[in-house]
Amino acid sequence: MKRNQHNQVKRASRLHAKGSQVYRTTIYPNIDRHISDIYIEALSGDRLDSLAYMYYEDVTLWWVIAQANGIGKGTMNVEPGQIIRIPNSERISAILESYFKMQKERL
Repeated sequence: MKRNQHNQVKRASRLHAKGSQVYRTTIYPNIDRHISDIYIEALSGDRLDSLAYMYYEDVTLWWVIAQANGIGKGTMNVEPGQIIRIPNSERISAILESYFKMQKERL
């Protein structure tokens, strides 16, 4: 799994080493609360990617849980005892559509 697989890549400008790649910052959509969301209490050892696999069967969707809870800056670990909102899996296609639309608009 590549963490930056959906990031936009461009060739370096004159400010960077010739021929190197530069990744643009990824902007994620806001994920509003919904009545169908699931709430869990995090256990010791829980990580955003493992929760994404548990609920969505896709570790690359860790950012959905992070964005829904305002966490995940610099770490995949979740504090034990923290209440985590898991957006319902039926909403994932709409969330991804919003994400890809945002990325396309940035081109």
